[in-house]
Amino acid sequence: MFYIKNVTKEDVEAYWKLRLEALRTNPTTFGASYEDSLQTPMSDVLQRIKDEPDNYMLMAFTEKDKAAGMIGFRRELGIKFKHKGIIWGVYVAPEYRGIGIAQGLLKEVINRGKELEGLKKINLCAVTTNQAAINLYKKLGFEIYGTEKNALQYEGREYDEALMAYFYE
Repeated sequence: MFYIKNVTKEDVEAYWKLRLEALRTNPTTFGASYEDSLQTPMSDVLQRIKDEPDNYMLMAFTEKDKAAGMIGFRRELGIKFKHKGIIWGVYVAPEYRGIGIAQGLLKEVINRGKELEGLKKINLCAVTTNQAAINLYKKLGFEIYGTEKNALQYEGREYDEALMAYFYE
């Protein structure tokens, strides 16, 4: 079993440890790199932690308070963009995969989005080689609306990203 909560300043060490693990073990899945992120001062990480209805990070914890997964959400800014939100940084530690954590985190973001006045859709990107993630997103109602060719480049190889969106009715 697991529970989901907003990341707070008190969770910063658990969050950052899990984030670095995600970047180190899955370098082709995220836009940020492990190498660059290692240089980030903890004061900068603390500043990134928001606990607002339209800008937050969630973490899933086991019953024994072990960080197991995470997801970020932020709403776009500006009159012409505030109808959109973005999901970023989805990750579940390997030992906790297959028990519904990613699905739980995604459903939580989708449900919270229903409460945000004027939010019409949530966008995300998934590397096309990560078919398990793409399948999960589709299962939850996300649609592929395009592909960004060569979106990421890592160790001399290029990776495409599926551009996906969840539309509120």
